[in-house]
Amino acid sequence: MSTPDTAAPARQPATSAGAADPASAPARWGALGPVGLVLAGGVSVQFGGALAVTLMPRAGALGVVALRLLVAAVVLLVVCRPKVRGYSRADWGTVVVFGVTMAAMNGLFYQSVDRIPLGTAVTLEVLGPLALSVLVSRRAVNLVWAGLALAGVFLLGGGGVGDLDPLGAAFALTAGVMWAAYIVFSGRTGRRFPQADGLALAMAVGAVLFLPLGIVESGTKLLDPVTLGLGAAVAVLSSVLPYTLELLALRRLPASTFAIMMSLEPALAAAAGFLILDQTLSTMEAAAIALVIAASMGAVRTQVGRRGRAVAPEA
Repeated sequence: MSTPDTAAPARQPATSAGAADPASAPARWGALGPVGLVLAGGVSVQFGGALAVTLMPRAGALGVVALRLLVAAVVLLVVCRPKVRGYSRADWGTVVVFGVTMAAMNGLFYQSVDRIPLGTAVTLEVLGPLALSVLVSRRAVNLVWAGLALAGVFLLGGGGVGDLDPLGAAFALTAGVMWAAYIVFSGRTGRRFPQADGLALAMAVGAVLFLPLGIVESGTKLLDPVTLGLGAAVAVLSSVLPYTLELLALRRLPASTFAIMMSLEPALAAAAGFLILDQTLSTMEAAAIALVIAASMGAVRTQVGRRGRAVAPEA
């Protein structure tokens, strides 16, 4: 049984319900191209994650997630001013599932970094997108790139996965499953809603679902001005910018290529950890990053080559 080809719908977003063509996206984003959008989003989210680690002692893991989702939802709703009429039940179902997926992905990931190191948590979480890349791919060469990236991911973990807190590792792996679902529903939402309207609505859904959990854990700590300011910075870096950029990218980038590019996240997390958390890289970790980057470059090169052959004129 062949897997569905995700390339066509990803490059041809729907324009129903007032959806804008990707070319109408802001020039400063569109000029980057889909690959550049994904990379910019990855840098933003990992530096936001490093900042979130410094905030956890003040607000707790659930409190940080609640602030991140709430501030991001408010910003996106104010900026996008999404319309709520003219959509089908299927459209609303997609955006609700997208919101639930985002809330679960963030909640599970921050629960994991509360128990295991940040770099290891990202390493385990990346397995979700890698698995998705294998499942949706219809080319054998993508299995090679996925395997190379997987080798780098495990090398980055230092081979000590068995010594980790089992609950923390389970949270990270489950967050990876949610990350894979996020990739799928982000693309679907981007094709059903214009600009970032669907993202704004989904973020609001996630914030409403998660805010009670944050209040139960952190209570009035969430109202501290410093905590609010840091939480707002985390929201912009970890949610508003990366999710918007990735949503735009998924309108033109196949899910399989996007998923393999997500293997760059451990490398970006290591850079953010070095600059913000004063974490250094060992030789093994540097080698792992090289493997992951090579796999990602190979995946993008393969996709570009395939697209070039598809549009090449006959001799």
